[in-house]
Amino acid sequence: MEGEACNTTSHENIQSIDSLLLDLSTLRAATDNFAEHKRLGEGGFGVVYKGILHDGQEIAVKRLSQNSRQGIGELKTELLLVAKLNHKNLVRLVGVCLEKHENILVYEYLPNRSLDILLFDTQKNKELHWAMRYNIIDGIARGLQYLHEDSQMKIVHRDLKASNILLDSAYNPKISDFGLAKIYRGDRSHIVTKRIAGTFGYMSPEYAMRGQYSSKSDVFSFGVLVLEIITGRRNYGSYDYEKDTDLINAIWQHWIREKAIELIDPSLSNNSPIDQLLKCIHIGLLCVQENPADRPLMSAVNFMLTSNTVQLPSLSRPGFCTLQEICVDSTESPEPIRSCLSRTRFNPRV
Repeated sequence: MEGEACNTTSHENIQSIDSLLLDLSTLRAATDNFAEHKRLGEGGFGVVYKGILHDGQEIAVKRLSQNSRQGIGELKTELLLVAKLNHKNLVRLVGVCLEKHENILVYEYLPNRSLDILLFDTQKNKELHWAMRYNIIDGIARGLQYLHEDSQMKIVHRDLKASNILLDSAYNPKISDFGLAKIYRGDRSHIVTKRIAGTFGYMSPEYAMRGQYSSKSDVFSFGVLVLEIITGRRNYGSYDYEKDTDLINAIWQHWIREKAIELIDPSLSNNSPIDQLLKCIHIGLLCVQENPADRPLMSAVNFMLTSNTVQLPSLSRPGFCTLQEICVDSTESPEPIRSCLSRTRFNPRV
């Protein structure tokens, strides 16, 4: 059964959207008529532009392409959810434009762009010292706890990844892109979908192979992010091509040999706190445990991150993927793809 529909009335939804409506002419003026030099990035949905409103407010304008593969459905999902969410670690929706065949979402502008741009660049990642990385981990964890446990609607993001973590001027993280998000009832252990969508390297095994998702799927993605932030390496594909080993498995093998410290990003200074780094690796591995029931709630993760006395649970073998080549029905995916997936209907995002 698919995720629960939003339980608010259509009238309430219309009211919340009406209060955010912006004229197309306003957005054209803000972006110099969607000029090329205003372009921030591009994805399967369309293009994001930087803009400045008449009051001087900087904005990010997400303009859906008319031939977008993701389509209007994801935009509507994102609009209805983000308009009702309010947390300092979630990107803030400023407005929306739905006129003259245009479908546009307008967000606060975050000058340090997305985490992946800094983290996976061997020169730029030197800007991310450990205190900043720890703050990013902490902020993502708090944002996820809000989505899973503290907001009025309980939400599974389903596409948590480094490129969906945006950074403000002080490098505080904000979770973005709610196009795949689903509302779920907290009394259900999981939801099953036949349409699997997400990003390789971040999806939990039970979701990738059986279409089962829950808040624990997001916890898995968070664990991958933590390990990427510590190592400065992507989990896509193989970490060591000669040994055909992915990042999670590489960290696990080093962990059980008490050599996990060897995989810490070399750009981090020698005076980074080793105990805190190892603690975060432990938490990251807890979050990618193979059995969803063994993964902690995000409230527990936040407690572990902030407590100096808590004893962390013991670890078992994490749910890293068995690498194999598969065929998928999407032109957006690189070929060949290495993943834990069997042949199935899959809609990857890059």
